[in-house]
Amino acid sequence: MSVTMYTTQWCGFCKRLKAQLARVGVEMAEIDIERDEAAAQFVESVNGGNQTVPTLLFADGTTMCNPSAAQVQAKLAKLDSAASPEQAVS
Repeated sequence: MSVTMYTTQWCGFCKRLKAQLARVGVEMAEIDIERDEAAAQFVESVNGGNQTVPTLLFADGTTMCNPSAAQVQAKLAKLDSAASPEQAVS
C-alpha cells in the first residue's frame, strides 16, 4: 500500500475520506490511533502534539492532515510519476 490512514472509529472526516478514496480505487492501510499507542504517538509527532485525524502517511514519508480526496489523489499521482519516470520518445 502506498498510503496509510491514521484514524479513529468515531471520526466522521475519516469515514468520508475513506469512502471518497475507495470510490476512485485508492487502497490504503488503516490504523486506529485509539488502539495503537505507537500510531497515536506518530500522529502527535507530525501534528504539533495533537492527535488529529485523518492523518495520512505516504510511501515517500510525507504526511497530510485532514486532506481532501483531491489532495490525496494529486499526491499519489505525483508519487506514481516520480516512481516511473517518462521514457524518452524516439
